[in-house]
Amino acid sequence: MVARPALRHDALVNSSASGEIAADQVDYATHINGQEWRTAWHPPAGAEAPAGRPHGAEAVCVADGNVVMVSQDGARWGLPAGRPEPGEDWAATMRREVLEEACAEIVTSRLLGFSRGVCVRGHEQGLVLVRSLWRAEVRLLPWAPRFEMSHRRLVPHHAVFSSLAVPPGLAPFYRRLLTEAAAG
Repeated sequence: MVARPALRHDALVNSSASGEIAADQVDYATHINGQEWRTAWHPPAGAEAPAGRPHGAEAVCVADGNVVMVSQDGARWGLPAGRPEPGEDWAATMRREVLEEACAEIVTSRLLGFSRGVCVRGHEQGLVLVRSLWRAEVRLLPWAPRFEMSHRRLVPHHAVFSSLAVPPGLAPFYRRLLTEAAAG
């Protein structure tokens, strides 16, 4: 068995800029595309997703001890994520999105939890979207983007949080995601 570089918990959590870490099922307000949303963290609880429309997967992907980040424009960076295709379960969506957006193959993965967003103001008021959240060890493939992402980079643990384009109000949520990804 080949030893894999560890994602250092202290470095990743400390890199998330000290501040609040989202608690289970506590709503955080954000404005996205002119709408007001309330988003909460839900632990995996036996892989049972909270109620709502499946809205895809997002993954903290680790390659050679660094976190893989992707961007459409080379300026705003995020984690590989996307919506499900018909018939996909949570894991299949995550695998496909990581392959499409990061040109990476999943070696191992672990479900960290779910985000549940409720639109409370805007043209989609009442809509409830659920996204699965993962940590994945990946093997990078040659960079040959075919979809919306045009940039990929590896980011050391200490720079992950500060490199993310975090929607206003969701910093505690992303701190929780990185904390969960770094935990054993």
